[in-house]
Amino acid sequence: MNIALIGGGGREHALCKQIIKSKNVNKIYCIPGNAGTEKIAINLNLDFLNFKTLLYSLKKNKIDLVIVGPEEPLVNGVVDFLRKNKIKVFGPNQYAAKLEGSKSFMKSICKKNNIPTAKFKICKNKTDVLNFLKNNKMPIVVKADGLAAGKGVFICKIKKEIIKVSNEIFKGKFKNCKSLILEEFLQGEEVSYFLLVDRKNFNFFGSAQDHKKVGEKETGPNTGGMGAYSPAPIINKNIEDKIINRIIRPTLLALKKKNKPYTGFLYAGLMIKNNNPYLIEYNVRMGDPECQVILPRLKTDFIKIILSSLKDELNKIKIKWSKKKCMTIVLCSKGYPNVYKKNIKIKKLKKIKTDSFTTIFHASTKYLDGELVSSGGRVLNITSLGGNFINIRKKIIKLIKKIKWKESFFRKDIGWRVIN
Repeated sequence: MNIALIGGGGREHALCKQIIKSKNVNKIYCIPGNAGTEKIAINLNLDFLNFKTLLYSLKKNKIDLVIVGPEEPLVNGVVDFLRKNKIKVFGPNQYAAKLEGSKSFMKSICKKNNIPTAKFKICKNKTDVLNFLKNNKMPIVVKADGLAAGKGVFICKIKKEIIKVSNEIFKGKFKNCKSLILEEFLQGEEVSYFLLVDRKNFNFFGSAQDHKKVGEKETGPNTGGMGAYSPAPIINKNIEDKIINRIIRPTLLALKKKNKPYTGFLYAGLMIKNNNPYLIEYNVRMGDPECQVILPRLKTDFIKIILSSLKDELNKIKIKWSKKKCMTIVLCSKGYPNVYKKNIKIKKLKKIKTDSFTTIFHASTKYLDGELVSSGGRVLNITSLGGNFINIRKKIIKLIKKIKWKESFFRKDIGWRVIN
């Protein structure tokens, strides 16, 4: 098979590494890919949001299967477009992708189907905001109602801060987000729970916990993710049953009733409070950097799983996992998530040697005049498998120090919940 993978981040490098292991694969094309995928696939530098250009390239390269990495093309309807043009594609339809593309859509499904989530209000103007504040205590969570690259969530402790953030969102801070969600702050432990879904079945596809805040001890602004680990120890059989029966099943049934069944990866962002799960958000793809700690633990042929899903036969395949634990630490450009420089050389990386349990996933890299350079905020994901998280973290930090990239920074406390 010839497979096209849409995206160019750390998640896509991790997916590419799994795809290449499959016996069913001939060629892999990454659109656009990065310096890491370039070593194991053919990078195609084109705009995947231009669906006509994408379709032309897929047909030209005789692509048998498309796997979509990031959320934006899914929310924009790439799956519907490709299916209409007889291209086999793995991912949710545009209607189902609104679970991530519109927080108001997701919250409305929760309300109609009694899915446990934080109390909320959909706000379209300042009056809506003020009315919610009258009856709710601080802190309050403000969320842009749309895609915001993981940076559209704000935990506000005072009214003045809520008004400021709300006004910024109403004025277009996050492109097309013209409304926002205000919700109560739930105190608990966050966890990411992943599934593979076909039109008839679903299958567990790993758990992880990530660190969104840029600073150690969970301080500073939100990022796309500074690191993660898997599996999430907080998930036990009792909690998992509640997740499936109270959150996942009602959501999938609601979409089936609309004749828009969900297919693809489904990522439930949850808050565990008093041994009960609450839905914080849905993502309609694998997480980043969660994907980078889940896939290294996968023992079953990845493409075999995807093909089973496309045949609505996930119930016929048993997905096997390594018992080892996995962690990744994200190496970022100085200044991220605010202003940072691009095209900074990473000179030492080619000299770094890794063992069979360790992988350096490229997230925002490219080759410029033959030199490896940074091309974004989250640049490398240093990932390792092992028996316990404290030793894994020590190993990763030791490797980061060998890279000696002066224009970077990272969090040294990834996994603090399970290590301390």
